Parts: sequence; C-alpha cells; structure tokens
Amino acid sequence: MKIGLIGTGRIGAFHARTLRSVPGVCDLLVADVDTARAAALAESLGVRAAASIEEMYADGPDGVVITAATSAHAPLIHQALDAGVPVFCEKPVALDVAGTVGVVERARSGKVPVQIGFQRRFDAGYRAAREALRSGELGRLHTLRACTSDRTPPPAAYIPTSGGLFRDCSIHDFDIMRWLTGREVVSVYAQGANGGASFFAEGDDVDTCAALLRFDDDTLATVTATRYNGAGHDVRLEVCGSRSARVVGLDDRAPLPSAEPALSWQQAEPYDTFMERFHAAYVTELGVFAEVAGGRAPNPCPPEEALEALYVAEACERSRRTGEPVNVADVRAGAGGDAEAAAGGGAAGGASAGA
Repeated sequence: MKIGLIGTGRIGAFHARTLRSVPGVCDLLVADVDTARAAALAESLGVRAAASIEEMYADGPDGVVITAATSAHAPLIHQALDAGVPVFCEKPVALDVAGTVGVVERARSGKVPVQIGFQRRFDAGYRAAREALRSGELGRLHTLRACTSDRTPPPAAYIPTSGGLFRDCSIHDFDIMRWLTGREVVSVYAQGANGGASFFAEGDDVDTCAALLRFDDDTLATVTATRYNGAGHDVRLEVCGSRSARVVGLDDRAPLPSAEPALSWQQAEPYDTFMERFHAAYVTELGVFAEVAGGRAPNPCPPEEALEALYVAEACERSRRTGEPVNVADVRAGAGGDAEAAAGGGAAGGASAGA
C-alpha cells in the first residue's frame, strides 16, 4: 500500500515515522509547501518526497494523511476527494462550522472514506471505560469530569490559526464523551481566563477555560483546559456512575503531585506532550486507517462525528463570549449558512506547511 502524507511539521513527522511501521504500508511519499522540510524528513526516514502535492497524487497513492495547518484541512480534503483517494485528516476538519458542513456534505456524496483524527477513541483507557459503562458495570452515569492540560503553551504564531482553546483542545473531550456515552450534549455554560502570555488575548483567545455540559439524559460534565500545567501534560476523564467509576489517564505518569504524606504507588516522569501521552493510540489509529483505505474496515470517525463535537465547542465559545448558557441546538440550527462557499474546493497546492 502506498500512502501520501501532506504536512511535515511536528505531528506530520510523527505520523510519518508511525506509518513506516504500519503493516501493509510499503511505500510512503511526503509532501509540503516547504519542500526543503519535506525532503529533509524523507531523507531521515528513508522514504520519498514529492516536489508538490499534485506530484504526490500523480504517483497514485492508495490513501493520503493530512497533517498540514488547520486552515488547509478543508481544501486538502476536497482535493483528495477530487482525486478519489481515501483520506485521513487530523482534526479539525475546518476552521469553522460552515467549512466543516461543506466537507461533510461533500464526503457523503463521494466514493472514498474520510477519517478524522480523534486519537482518544483508540486509547486503551478510554476504550475500557466505554466498555465498563456500556456493560452496565458502572450503573447509571451521573457525572463526567474531563481535563486537557498542556505543560507549556504553543508558539504565539499558532494561536490565531488554532480556532481557540475550546475548538483546539477541549474538542477532544467533547468528542470522546459523545463516543463513550452515546449521548448528545444539549446545553453548555463556559468561562475563560488569561493569566499567561499576552499573545492569547491579542489572538482573541484564552489560556484557561472551564465548561459545564448537560447531556440529553441529564448527565452532567465538567471540562477544563489550560496551556500552563507546570506539573506535566495531563489528560484525564472521570466516568462516575451509581455503582462504580473509572478514571482514564490515572497511571504512574499522570502529573498529579500529591499533598498527602504517603502514596500507595510509585510516580514516574510525567508526560511532557500529547504525543507521549497518546503514542500507542496514534499508532493504532493510523493502522486502522490503512485498513479503512484498503476497504477492509468501516470508517471509525467520519466527518459527521467531528461536526457534532464542533457544535459543542462553538456553543462553549459563544457562552464564553456572552456569559450566558447556550443550547447546542441553537448552534446547530444556525449552521446552514453558505457551507458550499465556505468549503472552498479547487487546488490546495498553496496550503500552508504542517503544524
């Protein structure tokens, strides 16, 4: 199987290394508008680099992995669909709801799968918690508590194109809670704060946020995120039921310095980045994409799933700005817009380099 990869920044380089070890992937071709960076990565991995995205498609890939900048995702997905090539794209699908709706509609009418990268669905802990909940072992679910906390903030240049903290970070929590529970979020109330670098406020974003969510079965959830978690990269989910509970991410590398005088477990070096925390999940996810692209497995995360998580993120952002609770149905109802125009289309050869 021949796989093309577009975007050779940090996550692109990570995915390229992973793809080299995925069973069935015997040929990897990387491309980037920064051709020198693509060539350097290809040389370091012993794979090929294309001079352009168009050249990559001319080589006839069996699937394409998109890890370019967020602003390029939607046009690159459209380009892959134009070429009739199965595509894996890191979240988000697009910078806004209209662009995401445009991709959803286009993918529905296409003949090849579009898989969106929400790697937590492939993490062993989240999968075990989902099984425990759905088996009835936890009883009635009443509370979810989620956190996504970066150890250090991203570069200042990343913030204006990130979509904001709810869309960039917390959207993973929104997606995984929908996937785990099988329920939909109906309302949110969110707040944000800035106490760190000035570039967050200058980019109309926040460096810390919190949201209260209500699901359609009256389960309540809290979601927090920050760019400044000095203890380490921290991603956890508490799944609390009337009979029992499960905590995802509570291992010996969880950055939870205890104030208690004694611990019953040995603490190891905390996670530093999301790539460390979810390395195994990323490997599994790309292995599944190879099966999807080969027609041997169903698509585990189509664009429709990403759109539903984005509706929740949009509701949180609206609530943060207005200071009022927001119904997700109101966001969904206003999502019609000019989706076709926002989706763009045409060549994506000018897409910016990967993040």
